[in-house]
Amino acid sequence: MTPALIVALPFLGALLPGILIRTGRDNTAIAAGLCSALALLGLLLQLPEVMAGEVITAQFSWLPELGLNVNFRIDGLAMLFATMILGIGILIIIYARYYLSKDDPAGQFYTYLMLFQGAMVGIVLSDNILLLLIFWELTSLSSFLLIGFWKHLPEGRQGARMALTVTGLGGLAMIAGMMILGHIAGSYEISDILQAKDAIQASPLYLPALILILIGAFTKSAQFPFHFWLPHAMAAPTPVSAYLHSATMVKAGLFLMARLWPVLAGTPEWFYIVATTGLVTMLVGAKIAIFKDDLKALLAFSTVSHLGLITFLLGLGTTGGAIAAVFHIINHATFKAALFMTAGIVDHETHTRDIKRLGGLRHLMPLTFTIATIGALSMAGIPLFNGFLSKELMLEEAAHTVWNGYAWLVPVLATIGALLSAAYSFRYIAHPFLGAERTDYPHKPHDPGFGLWGPPALLAVLVMAIGVAPAWISPYVSQIASAVTGEEIHVHLAIWHGVTPALIMSGIAVVGGLILLSLHAPLDRIWNAVPRPEAKAAFDLVTGGIESGFAWFTNGLHNGSMPRYLAAFAIAALAAGWWAWSGGVMGPQTRPLLEITPAAAIGWTLLMVATGGIVAFHHFRLLALVLIAIIGLIVSTCFIYLSAPDLALTQISVETVTVILMLLALNFLPKMTKVESPVWKLSLDSVIAIAGGLGMGGLIYALMRRDFAFPSISEYHLANSYNLAGGDNVVNVILVDFRGYDTFGEVIVLGIAALAIFALTEALLTGPSNRKLMAWSPDQARAGDRHPLMLLVATRVMMPLALMVGVFIFLRGHNQPGGGFIAGLVVSIALVMQYMASGFAWTQARQKVYYHVLIALGVIIAGVTGVGAWFNGMPFLTSDFGYFKIPGLEKFELATAAAFDLGVFLGVVGSVMLALGGLSRLARRAAVGDSVGAHAVAEKPEARDFAQTVPAHVGMMASPRPQPKPPLPPEPEPFEKKTKTGKRAKKKAEE
Repeated sequence: MTPALIVALPFLGALLPGILIRTGRDNTAIAAGLCSALALLGLLLQLPEVMAGEVITAQFSWLPELGLNVNFRIDGLAMLFATMILGIGILIIIYARYYLSKDDPAGQFYTYLMLFQGAMVGIVLSDNILLLLIFWELTSLSSFLLIGFWKHLPEGRQGARMALTVTGLGGLAMIAGMMILGHIAGSYEISDILQAKDAIQASPLYLPALILILIGAFTKSAQFPFHFWLPHAMAAPTPVSAYLHSATMVKAGLFLMARLWPVLAGTPEWFYIVATTGLVTMLVGAKIAIFKDDLKALLAFSTVSHLGLITFLLGLGTTGGAIAAVFHIINHATFKAALFMTAGIVDHETHTRDIKRLGGLRHLMPLTFTIATIGALSMAGIPLFNGFLSKELMLEEAAHTVWNGYAWLVPVLATIGALLSAAYSFRYIAHPFLGAERTDYPHKPHDPGFGLWGPPALLAVLVMAIGVAPAWISPYVSQIASAVTGEEIHVHLAIWHGVTPALIMSGIAVVGGLILLSLHAPLDRIWNAVPRPEAKAAFDLVTGGIESGFAWFTNGLHNGSMPRYLAAFAIAALAAGWWAWSGGVMGPQTRPLLEITPAAAIGWTLLMVATGGIVAFHHFRLLALVLIAIIGLIVSTCFIYLSAPDLALTQISVETVTVILMLLALNFLPKMTKVESPVWKLSLDSVIAIAGGLGMGGLIYALMRRDFAFPSISEYHLANSYNLAGGDNVVNVILVDFRGYDTFGEVIVLGIAALAIFALTEALLTGPSNRKLMAWSPDQARAGDRHPLMLLVATRVMMPLALMVGVFIFLRGHNQPGGGFIAGLVVSIALVMQYMASGFAWTQARQKVYYHVLIALGVIIAGVTGVGAWFNGMPFLTSDFGYFKIPGLEKFELATAAAFDLGVFLGVVGSVMLALGGLSRLARRAAVGDSVGAHAVAEKPEARDFAQTVPAHVGMMASPRPQPKPPLPPEPEPFEKKTKTGKRAKKKAEE
């Protein structure tokens, strides 16, 4: 299995839970678990090659001009982190299935979890720093969703915002640092960067890059002073906390430091920044953890402490420090995940995490007590548990570390850190589980089912297996450490190394931890009595001040006046234009003026008259719309005059559709707008507008009279349109091949706009807006006949002809003027005319097309066509073509661009018709209201409930074919059926 597929599988797992949620919670968990298990299996299949020292890679070209390629690599370090992410992820999926209540949306939870898992796997397998940055930011976003999963809890929402703010700001700094690093190395590929140590460390940009990258790593891994966000993330459900604190999120920063260790470590700057920060974080986190009464809070600050320990080891810059760091990453993941799960079990069974309300749980929850004890003793560094081994390695490295000339400082501080760690670990065992059984638990506890205790029990077994027999894991640690340092390393792990300084320091830490635990009660009173700064309060103060400052600035700048905004933009553009023009960089004119023919003069005159008419009569909305349509037709004529038939066809089609949609929208607005601006303001606006028009005209004139310094790209398109894409219509080839990615994005945006219009109209059809529509009356005197006979006959006759024209334009588009976009507009016009002539209800009753589905099909077909190029080793949306001969027919050409054009066609038709449908439904609802209010005919078909005549859930979807509705009678009829609607209408008519 390739690394790319391993990364993709969790993202596939993010899609399945939402789809399968209606089939049951078990199926969502199974789907997520299977995707994780398949990814883990594919990863482990690479283990023999990785253990042999090989690096498995997968490379895909994405944006090579920017240095952004989809490149992945699996070495020892990537194997370690990916195995932790996927392996513990499977256990979390099982645990969460039994931990979450029936009220928690399981599909949503597993979607967020798998999205987060995929982002983390992407980080550790990326071989391109730009790709790594994409996954890095995705972890911040997905963790925000996970931490704030319980949206009803204020602390959950605040914890999610805090985590996103801190890690997001750190991510911005890291982006800058990575850019500098890639610039120094001359490549954004991690494989290349790891070979450029000398160039990077000799560069004057080394220190700025180092600081910026470390800010990103420190914020993600909760290093001091950014440590405060992690404990507040415990507001998330316990499965999320266990995953974030053990194998993901906070480990991302450690991974980054380990991955870049070969090129960034080994300098005094690295040592003093990284090692000092880690040591301080270890001490601060451990000190706070001792006095936390919430089980998860205690574990959260213990995580901060152990993250500091690992950071300290990486900061030493020595081979021994790297070995100890990667080994403790393994150990910490196993015992910390198990401990968080046991905390969740206690909370799940007793309905509290308050240590002072617990005690004696070993009698009622022996299984949970056993698992928690194993994990806590490992965290304390007790022999025969895996945490003891990595703690010994840490103390051994600390014993030989000199900080700024002081040989005793680091060993003493490391011993104190280990002592504090032992103290809070012992407290996790003693206070909740030991002592006498209590009678005042919030809920009578007992051991849960296997679904809750099985996953942490498996991790506890792993803790014991490593602690009792560490030799079996030595080859793995050796390979991981070799990947970190870039040198071949052989590690021999053992329980006993004799009486060493590390063993003495460890003994002092354990004894001191027991003493500190016995003195916890008086120390806790002192801790609570002494004032101390709270990081959360400082964070709230800073963010509140920033928010208030920007609110003041924004409110002062944006007062809601559209003319003010437009004037500011226009003046700024004029100032910039004048500054550029006055610079004198414009060269001499090189192109002669074209001859002004009578046709061009007439067209220009009509254009100016129509434009001036809009300015003069813009208060009359219908007249202004007519003038806009005239301007569009004149512009279309100009395109034809200048030999641009494709643009002319597009312009005419767009104008037709736009005018119809705007007519529907203006139907609900007053026919005239009031004059609101005084004369002096109108005069000022006129001056600005005239200056802006003259400036833009002058710019266009200057550009058209001069040649550019560089050759136009149009020459490339003209020369290669047929050779590379098999099309003579250069405009269409540009749209479907050379700039196909732009067209693909535009189709998606068009579909989103149509869906937004549909959603807005859905909202207007309910609540107060609906009541206003029911009271609205159309301008029937001006509208005249609802369904003119001539228009009916003309549209019925023209419908098949228009459809054939659309097909013809679509098929010829690659070599002649036309294409999917124009064909889609032509077909849309044909359908729009049916709605205009026959009315919404009649046309909708005969409509068998789901316009939502058309949009989706269009995007899918266009996307699949683009992906097909990858199978030929070509960039996305690169078209292919060939000539075929069928007996009885002439030789003809087929191009893959036709499939992409079909997607464009479907997207355009679906978007236009969905937007039309939304506006038509408003008119239809208004017509129903008019029939009830003005005519008071409750029993007539036109006055029926709107949901019965138009399918409310889709609007433009197919529905059971109702009978055609008779026209509204001009006079009201008496009420006979006393329906609720009839009573309201009768009362209104009587009033």
